[in-house]
Amino acid sequence: MSIIEKLKWRYATKKFDASRTLSKSQLNTLKEAFNLTALSYGLQILKLVVVENKVIREELVKVAYGQRQVVDASHLLVLCIQNGIDGDNVEDHFKTIKKIRETPDAILTPFKNELKLTIESMPADKKLAWATKQAYIALGNLMTVCAVEGIDSCPMEGFIPTELDKKLELEKHGLSSVLLLPVGFRAEDDMFSNLKKVRQPILKTVIEL
Repeated sequence: MSIIEKLKWRYATKKFDASRTLSKSQLNTLKEAFNLTALSYGLQILKLVVVENKVIREELVKVAYGQRQVVDASHLLVLCIQNGIDGDNVEDHFKTIKKIRETPDAILTPFKNELKLTIESMPADKKLAWATKQAYIALGNLMTVCAVEGIDSCPMEGFIPTELDKKLELEKHGLSSVLLLPVGFRAEDDMFSNLKKVRQPILKTVIEL
Protein backbone atom coordinates (compact mmCIF):
# COMPACT_ATOMS: atom_id res chain seq x y z
CA MET A 1 0.00 0.00 0.00
CA SER A 2 1.05 3.58 -0.58
CA ILE A 3 1.43 5.89 2.41
CA ILE A 4 -1.99 7.42 1.65
CA GLU A 5 -3.62 3.99 1.47
CA LYS A 6 -2.05 3.12 4.83
CA LEU A 7 -3.37 6.32 6.37
CA LYS A 8 -6.82 5.48 5.02
CA TRP A 9 -6.46 2.00 6.57
CA ARG A 10 -5.72 3.55 9.96
CA TYR A 11 -8.57 4.30 12.33
CA ALA A 12 -8.98 4.83 16.08
CA THR A 13 -9.27 1.16 17.02
CA LYS A 14 -12.18 0.57 19.35
CA LYS A 15 -11.56 -3.13 19.97
CA PHE A 16 -8.19 -4.86 19.99
CA ASP A 17 -7.44 -8.55 19.57
CA ALA A 18 -6.17 -9.31 23.08
CA SER A 19 -4.48 -12.50 21.86
CA ARG A 20 -2.05 -10.74 19.52
CA THR A 21 1.15 -9.06 20.59
CA LEU A 22 3.61 -6.76 18.85
CA SER A 23 6.93 -8.33 17.97
CA LYS A 24 10.05 -7.05 19.66
CA SER A 25 11.07 -5.50 16.34
CA GLN A 26 7.74 -3.67 15.97
CA LEU A 27 7.94 -2.33 19.52
CA ASN A 28 11.51 -1.18 18.97
CA THR A 29 10.39 0.63 15.81
CA LEU A 30 7.85 2.61 17.83
CA LYS A 31 10.45 3.43 20.49
CA GLU A 32 12.86 4.66 17.83
CA ALA A 33 10.10 6.66 16.13
CA PHE A 34 9.26 8.36 19.40
CA ASN A 35 12.92 9.16 20.00
CA LEU A 36 13.23 10.65 16.50
CA THR A 37 10.20 12.94 16.86
CA ALA A 38 10.88 16.51 15.75
CA LEU A 39 10.63 18.68 18.87
CA SER A 40 11.00 22.39 19.59
CA TYR A 41 14.66 23.45 19.93
CA GLY A 42 15.55 19.77 19.67
CA LEU A 43 14.96 19.45 23.42
CA GLN A 44 13.70 16.01 24.36
CA ILE A 45 11.48 17.03 27.25
CA LEU A 46 9.13 14.09 26.72
CA LYS A 47 9.28 10.52 27.96
CA LEU A 48 7.49 7.45 26.65
CA VAL A 49 6.30 4.92 29.22
CA VAL A 50 5.63 1.49 27.71
CA VAL A 51 3.22 -0.59 29.79
CA GLU A 52 3.03 -4.27 28.87
CA ASN A 53 1.95 -5.76 32.21
CA LYS A 54 -1.75 -6.58 31.87
CA VAL A 55 -2.33 -6.68 35.62
CA ILE A 56 -1.23 -3.07 35.84
CA ARG A 57 -3.26 -2.13 32.78
CA GLU A 58 -6.39 -3.76 34.14
CA GLU A 59 -6.15 -1.30 37.03
CA LEU A 60 -6.06 1.56 34.52
CA VAL A 61 -9.39 0.72 32.85
CA LYS A 62 -11.38 2.63 35.48
CA VAL A 63 -8.97 5.56 35.21
CA ALA A 64 -9.64 5.52 31.44
CA TYR A 65 -13.42 5.70 31.95
CA GLY A 66 -13.90 2.00 31.21
CA GLN A 67 -12.17 2.00 27.84
CA ARG A 68 -10.92 -1.56 27.38
CA GLN A 69 -8.35 -0.61 24.76
CA VAL A 70 -5.83 0.16 27.50
CA VAL A 71 -5.72 -3.50 28.53
CA ASP A 72 -6.77 -5.40 25.39
CA ALA A 73 -4.11 -3.78 23.20
CA SER A 74 -0.68 -5.40 22.94
CA HIS A 75 0.97 -2.49 24.76
CA LEU A 76 -0.09 0.81 26.26
CA LEU A 77 2.07 3.79 25.38
CA VAL A 78 1.89 6.69 27.81
CA LEU A 79 3.22 10.01 26.55
CA CYS A 80 4.56 12.08 29.42
CA ILE A 81 6.04 15.50 30.01
CA GLN A 82 8.66 16.41 32.57
CA ASN A 83 7.39 18.14 35.69
CA GLY A 84 10.40 20.41 35.73
CA ILE A 85 11.97 21.96 32.63
CA ASP A 86 14.96 24.18 33.22
CA GLY A 87 18.48 25.09 32.21
CA ASP A 88 19.73 21.59 33.04
CA ASN A 89 17.75 20.24 30.11
CA VAL A 90 19.50 22.70 27.85
CA GLU A 91 22.91 21.76 29.25
CA ASP A 92 22.24 18.07 28.66
CA HIS A 93 21.06 18.76 25.12
CA PHE A 94 24.18 20.70 24.18
CA LYS A 95 26.45 18.09 25.79
CA THR A 96 24.81 15.55 23.49
CA ILE A 97 25.30 17.80 20.48
CA LYS A 98 28.98 18.20 21.33
CA LYS A 99 29.44 14.46 21.84
CA ILE A 100 27.75 13.44 18.58
CA ARG A 101 28.82 16.27 16.27
CA GLU A 102 32.04 17.32 18.01
CA THR A 103 30.98 20.94 17.63
CA PRO A 104 33.39 23.39 19.33
CA ASP A 105 32.20 25.22 22.47
CA ALA A 106 32.91 28.52 20.73
CA ILE A 107 30.04 27.78 18.37
CA LEU A 108 27.69 26.07 20.82
CA THR A 109 27.97 28.34 23.86
CA PRO A 110 26.17 31.44 22.46
CA PHE A 111 23.22 29.33 21.31
CA LYS A 112 23.17 27.39 24.57
CA ASN A 113 23.13 30.51 26.72
CA GLU A 114 20.37 32.10 24.65
CA LEU A 115 18.21 28.99 24.91
CA LYS A 116 18.82 28.69 28.67
CA LEU A 117 17.64 32.25 29.12
CA THR A 118 14.52 31.52 27.05
CA ILE A 119 13.64 28.40 29.03
CA GLU A 120 14.44 29.78 32.48
CA SER A 121 12.43 32.97 31.91
CA MET A 122 9.38 31.06 30.67
CA PRO A 123 6.46 31.08 33.18
CA ALA A 124 5.49 27.67 34.59
CA ASP A 125 2.06 27.65 32.92
CA LYS A 126 3.60 28.45 29.56
CA LYS A 127 6.14 25.66 29.99
CA LEU A 128 3.31 23.24 30.70
CA ALA A 129 1.37 24.32 27.61
CA TRP A 130 4.50 24.21 25.46
CA ALA A 131 5.52 20.74 26.66
CA THR A 132 1.99 19.43 26.14
CA LYS A 133 2.02 20.62 22.54
CA GLN A 134 5.25 18.69 22.03
CA ALA A 135 3.50 15.54 23.27
CA TYR A 136 0.87 15.93 20.54
CA ILE A 137 3.63 16.15 17.93
CA ALA A 138 5.02 12.85 19.22
CA LEU A 139 1.53 11.33 19.21
CA GLY A 140 0.98 12.23 15.56
CA ASN A 141 4.37 10.84 14.63
CA LEU A 142 3.68 7.55 16.42
CA MET A 143 0.25 7.18 14.83
CA THR A 144 1.69 7.65 11.34
CA VAL A 145 4.47 5.14 11.97
CA CYS A 146 1.91 2.68 13.32
CA ALA A 147 -0.10 3.01 10.10
CA VAL A 148 2.99 2.48 7.95
CA GLU A 149 3.95 -0.60 9.96
CA GLY A 150 0.45 -2.10 9.93
CA ILE A 151 -0.01 -1.57 13.67
CA ASP A 152 -3.36 -0.44 15.03
CA SER A 153 -3.60 2.36 17.55
CA CYS A 154 -6.13 4.48 19.40
CA PRO A 155 -5.15 7.99 20.57
CA MET A 156 -6.78 8.75 23.90
CA GLU A 157 -7.27 11.93 25.90
CA GLY A 158 -10.12 10.39 27.86
CA PHE A 159 -8.50 9.44 31.14
CA ILE A 160 -7.74 10.98 34.53
CA PRO A 161 -4.06 11.95 34.39
CA THR A 162 -3.57 12.45 38.13
CA GLU A 163 -4.99 9.00 38.90
CA LEU A 164 -3.00 7.31 36.17
CA ASP A 165 0.17 9.04 37.40
CA LYS A 166 -0.44 7.58 40.86
CA LYS A 167 -1.05 4.07 39.51
CA LEU A 168 2.17 4.14 37.48
CA GLU A 169 4.11 6.07 40.15
CA LEU A 170 5.22 8.59 37.54
CA GLU A 171 6.10 11.16 40.21
CA LYS A 172 9.17 9.04 41.02
CA HIS A 173 10.40 9.79 37.51
CA GLY A 174 9.40 13.47 37.62
CA LEU A 175 6.74 12.91 34.96
CA SER A 176 3.09 13.68 34.28
CA SER A 177 0.98 11.80 31.74
CA VAL A 178 -0.58 13.73 28.85
CA LEU A 179 -1.80 11.21 26.30
CA LEU A 180 -2.40 7.48 25.92
CA LEU A 181 -1.82 5.37 22.81
CA PRO A 182 -2.83 1.72 23.03
CA VAL A 183 -1.15 -0.18 20.18
CA GLY A 184 -1.69 -3.65 18.79
CA PHE A 185 -4.01 -5.30 16.29
CA ARG A 186 -7.70 -4.76 15.61
CA ALA A 187 -10.18 -7.45 16.55
CA GLU A 188 -11.95 -9.11 13.64
CA ASP A 189 -15.33 -8.21 15.11
CA ASP A 190 -14.58 -4.51 15.63
CA MET A 191 -17.50 -3.03 13.71
CA PHE A 192 -15.63 0.24 13.19
CA SER A 193 -12.75 -1.34 11.25
CA ASN A 194 -14.70 -1.64 7.98
CA LEU A 195 -16.47 1.70 8.06
CA LYS A 196 -15.52 4.16 5.34
CA LYS A 197 -13.28 6.99 6.54
CA VAL A 198 -15.21 10.25 6.81
CA ARG A 199 -13.31 13.32 5.68
CA GLN A 200 -14.20 16.57 3.91
CA PRO A 201 -12.92 17.00 0.32
CA ILE A 202 -9.39 18.38 0.15
CA LEU A 203 -10.72 21.52 -1.53
CA LYS A 204 -12.55 22.31 1.73
CA THR A 205 -9.63 21.66 4.07
CA VAL A 206 -6.58 22.89 2.15
CA ILE A 207 -6.11 26.52 1.09
CA GLU A 208 -3.53 27.23 -1.60
CA LEU A 209 -2.22 30.78 -1.93
